[in-house]
Amino acid sequence: MQDPFNRQNDPNNGDDQDPFSNLPLPPNFAKVVNKENGQIRAAKVGVSWTTLWFGPIPAAMRGDWYNFALMIVLDLIYAMGVSMLGLQITLPVPAIIFGLIYNLMYFRHLFNIGYEPADEHSKELLSQSRYWKN
Repeated sequence: MQDPFNRQNDPNNGDDQDPFSNLPLPPNFAKVVNKENGQIRAAKVGVSWTTLWFGPIPAAMRGDWYNFALMIVLDLIYAMGVSMLGLQITLPVPAIIFGLIYNLMYFRHLFNIGYEPADEHSKELLSQSRYWKN
């Protein structure tokens, strides 16, 4: 397959296949790489505002089907419990909880399937936030 961006003659192309190398990432983003297949992922460390507002949709957009299924099942259990108790006022408890911990769950799942921090900044950020254990 041909390179659609025609980067064969790009001096920055080199051996580095990092798609995020030319993009300015915010300081609270970490990159992780899978050494076996060379896949690189970048994500925010901290509260996931997108998960807070949109529920499991960000997990689906990231291809994180494990956490997507977990969120759907726990949301359904919560909805059934509220329905069975007959409560009229419902707080979005699962959305708040997942908004606070989804990025941690995402990184931990990536680490379980073979990803590691891609650079020193990412390793330091993940260690400080207690996502990565040395």
